[in-house]
Amino acid sequence: MKKAFTLVTLICLVVVAVLSISCSKSDDPADNDFFIGKYKGKISYTVDGDTKSVDNGSVTVIKTGNNYYFSFSDGIPDLKGVKFKKQGDHTLVNIDFKEGMKVINISASSLYIYYKQDVKKWTASATR
Repeated sequence: MKKAFTLVTLICLVVVAVLSISCSKSDDPADNDFFIGKYKGKISYTVDGDTKSVDNGSVTVIKTGNNYYFSFSDGIPDLKGVKFKKQGDHTLVNIDFKEGMKVINISASSLYIYYKQDVKKWTASATR
């Protein structure tokens, strides 16, 4: 029982250490294979003409490898599996006009999203 408790404690400490390092405000998503950052600002979601807009919302960005996951606050659905091209030293851009209008620009300090797919649209203008 003591070994199991020690192992669980050790795993928790490692997770906390990794998250605290990954969440640094100067941490750049373009330079890391693993990144977690929270951006705060104006967010919105529109589906079939109905819009939910929040002036003080947040978007948590999680990057693993080349895939990004955008978790919105206030009940706005998440964006999953977004891929980027690196533009310059510290900016990532996703522009895709094939399946709808998709523009996402992310850096260490700011996040801009205009992502339209079918009848759904996500927007964000936020900073860290």
